[in-house]
Formats: sequence, structure tokens, C-alpha cells
Amino acid sequence: MKPEIYAIQRGRSGWKLSRRDLAAAAALAGVSAMPGCGPGEKPSPGLGGAAHKERVMSLAFGSDGKLLASGSGDGTVKLWSLPEGALLKTLAGGLFVAIGPNGKLMVSGSVDLGVKLWSLPAGALIKAFAGARPPLAISPDGRLLAAGSSENTIKLWSLPEGALLKTLTGHSDGVRSLAISPDGRLLVSGGEDHTIKLWSLPEGAPRKTLTGHSLGLLSVAVSPEGRLLASTSYDNTIQLWSLPDGALLKTLKEDEEAWSVAISPDGRLLASGGRFGTIKLWSLPDGAALKTLTGGTAAVYSVAISPDGKLLASGGGDRTIRLWSLPEGQPLPTCLMDVDASSTDARGIQYTRGGASYTQSCGSPVPADAVCTCNCVPGKQRACPAHVSCSCVGHSGGGSGGGSHYWHPN
Repeated sequence: MKPEIYAIQRGRSGWKLSRRDLAAAAALAGVSAMPGCGPGEKPSPGLGGAAHKERVMSLAFGSDGKLLASGSGDGTVKLWSLPEGALLKTLAGGLFVAIGPNGKLMVSGSVDLGVKLWSLPAGALIKAFAGARPPLAISPDGRLLAAGSSENTIKLWSLPEGALLKTLTGHSDGVRSLAISPDGRLLVSGGEDHTIKLWSLPEGAPRKTLTGHSLGLLSVAVSPEGRLLASTSYDNTIQLWSLPDGALLKTLKEDEEAWSVAISPDGRLLASGGRFGTIKLWSLPDGAALKTLTGGTAAVYSVAISPDGKLLASGGGDRTIRLWSLPEGQPLPTCLMDVDASSTDARGIQYTRGGASYTQSCGSPVPADAVCTCNCVPGKQRACPAHVSCSCVGHSGGGSGGGSHYWHPN
């Protein structure tokens, strides 16, 4: 069975398959599902099993950079520990995720599942928001949620109470992306009506409409100092704008649609994820192209940069999550894998540590203070089969109790 690599677009009648990505899918038709990390193999993005059962649509780092949340077309949100890349929890959350500034609250959502508020790191459901849908953005003080709606409007909600504060109207088509400035005083929305709108917060008054893209918006991001806006569109361009005046500074031309953009914490680096599986790094504010990262087999729907600016995470249509070092752009040998979402020949290990359960690829080191609960867990199967007698990889790299021994990084 070939992996699904189609993208979804939000149109006037709801979410639909992108015809543009059907063409991209045809070009990638020869790609087969990845085998997963197996015994004797080094954990790596190229060998890692799938992180989700369907495309990875969004990524968000926790405030300390030690937690990564991913949202997928399979309707789940997964929490991963970093740097080891272990799966902590799977939640019925939806396509899109956003984490609050203190790392204690997360919102997730999709058209079908609505928007939910969760506590972190426990992953406990706090509240569901009626009438809200992606895109999502949380204010820097963690007290305001901006979300889309089915009426081409933006709704502002209080956090954590979940009271509807205001409905913002102005876009003539669906709202595709939202971002809030670091000082919490400006909301940026990108719409399918080809426009970017600036709104004052918390009152939600319209301030300015930016026109420059010739097709619908895909993603918007505001720099950490709040003076630069990056936007990307179906028109194959990334545009850089000054804030708060909204003057167009530069247009970066692409040979593919950039589905997602992220700006580093120091404001000097822009990352964009493309329709054909590439990630590009650009310098800011001049917009010079620095490097193109390859390795994915399908569209990169989401890119996120860690709070310390040293790590880039990317998620795409091949159902994987990849980690890269910054600013070098080198792929990191961390395999973020859910054996239940991976192919049947994928393998994983499970252990507990500090009261939390972890799932990682075979070949990953188990910390010295962890207790191994199951090894060689096969893909598509949650429970440990009775006939498996593999040993856990110890902190020193050796197994215990006989069975297979796996590669252990120094």
C-alpha cells in the first residue's frame, strides 16, 4: 500500500484534496513506505518508522525545548520528549497544535474534532471550544486564543476559561494562518482571499490590510522582536513585511509552494517547508538563500524552531518528523517513531522513566534509570507479543537477559 502524500486545502466548501499536490503525488508515485528502525540499524530520519498514520500537518515546541507536539491528518496529537525523540502520549486532538508561552497549555484542533485545550506535560483535557476551528494562535501571556471559524471569521477566546470575547470579520474567504506578535498587541491573519490583515489586540480592531500575494495565503510568522512578518502563498513566493506599518520589504521567489514558515528566536533565520519535500533556510532581514535541506519524500507541511534556536523540526506527507541542527541544517540521528503507525516490519522499544512511558525505535539507548517494559514491539501492534525474547538496550550499550543486541551511539 503506497503512503498517502496528498495535501488538504481549505476552500469555501470546507477541506479538500489539493489538485496541485495530486501532481506532486504522481511525481512521487515510486516512493515506498519506509521500513522503520530495525535491529542493527542506527536510528535516523531516513530509516525511522512513521510518526503518524497520516501526514504531519503541524508542529510546536514546548517552552523549554524538551517537548514537541505534532498534529496529523489521522486526527491525533502526539507528545514527544527531546532530545531522545521518545513518544510520550497520543491524544485525540486533530490536525493543528499550538503551545502557550509557559509550556503548560496546548490547544489542538481540526474541522471535525473542533478545538481542545490541554494541560502539559500531562496531556489532560481541560476544555473543548464550541464553534472554533484551526488555525490557532496563543498570545504571549497565555490568556488569549485566536482561532478560525466556519464563517471566514476569527474568534478571540479567553484562556483558560474558554469564554468567547469577540468575533473579527473582514476576510472574504477562509482564514488559513494566524500569528500574534511577541508583545501581544498585534494579530496577523492570512486568508484565502489573497490578503493579510493586521488587528490590534486585545480589542480586535482592524488596523491594515496587506495586498501583495496573487493567490491564497498558506502561512504567516512574526519575528521575535515583532518588526518583521513573513508570509507564504500558493503563488510560490515568500514575502517579508515590516511591522507594524505593513510595508512590503522583499519578495522571495520559490519554485514550489512553501506550506509553512518559521523564524528563529534571534530573528536572523527563516525556515520554509516546500511542496516537493525540501526545506529552505534564508537569512533575515535580507532574505538571502542559505541552504536547501533534502531527505523528505513528500510535501513539508510544517516547520518549527526550538526556543534556543538550535533545532529545526519538520513534518510532512511521508508521515515522518525529522530533526535538523541549526544553523548548519544537518539532519540529526533521532528517530521519532510510533510503532503502531509504522509498517509491519518496523520495530520499537518501550520503557518507563519517572512515571512516564516512552516508545522509541530499536537501536535507541535506554537511560540508566529507566525500566524496560517491552522490546522489539512490531509495527501496527500495541501489545508485546508473547514469543518475543529480545533484550533491552542498556545505558552502556549492551543488552540484558540474552536475545538481540542493538547498535548504541557513543
